[in-house]
Amino acid sequence: MATTIQNSQSGPKCIAIIGPMSSGKTTLLESILFRTGSIPRQNAAGSGNTVGDTSAEAREHGMSVEANFATIDYLGSNLTFVDCPGSIEFAHEAAPILSLCDFAIVVAEADDKKMPELQLIFRRLDELDLPHAVFLNKIDRADTSIRETLKLLQPASTKPLLLRQIPIWGDGKPVGSIDLALERAYIYRSREESEVTEIPNEDKAREIEARFQMLETLADHDDELLEQLLEDVAPPMDTVFKDLTTEIRDGLITPVLLGAAENGNGVERLLKTIRHDAPGISATRKRLGLENHDGTAAGIMKTIHTSHSGKLSIARILGGTLLEGEPILGAEDKADRISGIYRMMGKSQDKIAKVGEGATVGLGKLESAFTSNILRTDKSHSIGFVAPELPQPVYHMGVRPKERQDEVKVSAALHRLCEEDPSLTVHHQQESGETVLGGNGEMHLRVTIERLENRFQIAVESFVPSIPYYETITRPVTQRGKYKKQSGGHGQFGDVVLNIVPLARGAGFEFSNTITGGVVPKQYIPSVKSGIEEYLNSGPLGFPVVDIAVNLAEGSHHSVDSSDLAFQMAGKLAMREGMPACAPILLEPIMKVDIHCPTDATAKITAIVPQRRSQILGYAARDGWIGWDTVSAMMPKSEIADLIIELRSVTYGVATYVAEFDHLEKLDGRKADEVIGTVGIAESA
Repeated sequence: MATTIQNSQSGPKCIAIIGPMSSGKTTLLESILFRTGSIPRQNAAGSGNTVGDTSAEAREHGMSVEANFATIDYLGSNLTFVDCPGSIEFAHEAAPILSLCDFAIVVAEADDKKMPELQLIFRRLDELDLPHAVFLNKIDRADTSIRETLKLLQPASTKPLLLRQIPIWGDGKPVGSIDLALERAYIYRSREESEVTEIPNEDKAREIEARFQMLETLADHDDELLEQLLEDVAPPMDTVFKDLTTEIRDGLITPVLLGAAENGNGVERLLKTIRHDAPGISATRKRLGLENHDGTAAGIMKTIHTSHSGKLSIARILGGTLLEGEPILGAEDKADRISGIYRMMGKSQDKIAKVGEGATVGLGKLESAFTSNILRTDKSHSIGFVAPELPQPVYHMGVRPKERQDEVKVSAALHRLCEEDPSLTVHHQQESGETVLGGNGEMHLRVTIERLENRFQIAVESFVPSIPYYETITRPVTQRGKYKKQSGGHGQFGDVVLNIVPLARGAGFEFSNTITGGVVPKQYIPSVKSGIEEYLNSGPLGFPVVDIAVNLAEGSHHSVDSSDLAFQMAGKLAMREGMPACAPILLEPIMKVDIHCPTDATAKITAIVPQRRSQILGYAARDGWIGWDTVSAMMPKSEIADLIIELRSVTYGVATYVAEFDHLEKLDGRKADEVIGTVGIAESA
């Protein structure tokens, strides 16, 4: 039965759950859903039965590989949670989602190896000006105190981390928590709501000290509260809650809540913080510059191509109301009719009749809607929205169907996957004829290949893409090419003399002619050039030829037998016979590479780079990044193929790089012999 999502005083809200890999994000979502009665039981992450990990690829690898959406009702509030993947290879999934969320929960734990990842996450939230809280997970397994953990976490965040709770200890383990604002104690009960109790006498001194530190941080933005603290006057609880809410919503502080999601501990307090303190859609509209827009609008957070129902666009309603069957404008103002509106619960969907401002829903079969688009119903209301910048691909993989007849299917499927995942690139490499995928790492592309097979039932094989080597010459040569053929009737005759000369690196190809006396008629000169260019696609070493000048100096023709084809063949023949005498050499592409890494890993990076036949240009502090460096180098393209794997292995998974073509450089010795030999093997196969 169709229902309606109604606006409530404290919702609808959209909350991102984000954090480093294996920090417990999917477990936290599962615990929230179980606590609110949205699912009948709490399943373990990696079981394949959680709401956040239902895709075949997620089950195969035991990790989140895509964002999952779940909408719940909690104490009259409509809340949508988005479980975002933790792996840096799938971090791009969160980019268009975070822009349209109201709030984020950063799931963290006391693990110094995950600090670089946390720094990237906090930075992304700061750049978006998105208010957020920290859920300090797995406190039942921590071997350091909460105070020490907070000291570990604080350098990753530019905002003060405000401890909202302190643990109650029993037999060396956390058995509950004390809310510093409410001054109330809670005793944990496994996967049930905590029991409210008085603060234990042995914990009162710790609570007073921790609460005063919380109030001091709040007073940094409230002069009245600061004055009360200086005068040793206990501030009213209403003032404390007002300051907490205001400073959280303004992004001035980051509250830290404690818990163990696997046991359901701390989940209820987290939900109440979201309900009371997280901003709503009006703040998000203002952040997006839409506060004065009075029309109906929806932002696309994610695109999904389902096996049976077609295209589904996950959208945040930024203004107005949408009805099923209503037309809406997508890219280039193309109108589509909404075939269905769906409340999301992982892979499950419940159809609803209409939806209002703030809600997050699936919209069916909007062919003109794409991720990061802002859709609207009124053509007169133009909306500008800057889509988040996507990372440059750092890993490439060739792909081809196992059956030739599936080539068209592969192309169509890859187009759909690129709609779902805008960070995925598909490039047809002209030199080799290969289809090359680009992405954010080996796992990212491996999952893409699996989606081709699982969802589109196309058997494919992957391979290492060819490197676009080139060749050039080092010695000038003059060569005659005569093409003569007689086969009854008119024959074929073309005769040319070419001056073949090397050019400076990067000059490309130049053609000229100094024909006099009409020995080669003007109408045949373009044919000579065409034959030369055809030959240059594969020179004597087997690679495209660059940086060469060819001059048509002499020749002869026959009044009857000469033709365009004859002179094209003569030009090609002269090149084929003359080029081996020009002392050809192999050229490889050299890339300018900027590697971004944490400062404590810079020494390791500078040791890795020279091992890849590369020249370090220098390194310096990364502009605008505290504790990060940029290492610059010139690196052969052939050495970049698996670079990202090694970089991430020495930086806890956070290093990345950007690369651009710089120049071609001579390649000789054993490496050149290997490359040329590979071409010979391929041609003979």
